[in-house]
Amino acid sequence: MVEGTSVDGPGLRTSIYLAGCSHHCPGCHNPESWDMNGGEERTLDELMDIIAYNEAPVTFSGGDPLAQAQPLALLINRIKQELGYNVWCYTGYTWQQVTQQPQLMAVVRQLDVLVDSPFLLAERDTKLRFRGSRNQRLIDVQSTLFQGHIVEWND
Repeated sequence: MVEGTSVDGPGLRTSIYLAGCSHHCPGCHNPESWDMNGGEERTLDELMDIIAYNEAPVTFSGGDPLAQAQPLALLINRIKQELGYNVWCYTGYTWQQVTQQPQLMAVVRQLDVLVDSPFLLAERDTKLRFRGSRNQRLIDVQSTLFQGHIVEWND
């Protein structure tokens, strides 16, 4: 967890890194997070206390947060209902892959922004904002769901 970060979305945010990732992207910035048994176990209440204390929007990263879709859906629901915060999530899945899996959509439909697609070392670009490679997209989830086609986020 990183409190008060500005690299995982606009403004100061609370970034929560979840364990588990099956993508294993070459050049990944956080390969230590691939192991589902890594990190520290936290309850939803503990995470909510930390998020509320920081009074900041939230970003989920990892690993791939969608590897823990069911508890993540519950946590995002609480963040939205109890705190009303903006929520971003990074995933190695593409939008098309996510939309074909109901358990992943249970998470994604609650998000403000989904940063999709695996990190590709050949597409790495350090000048990009909030993403590591050119193939990754910042998807405005609510506009995309409403309009029926991918709408990229921009501030």
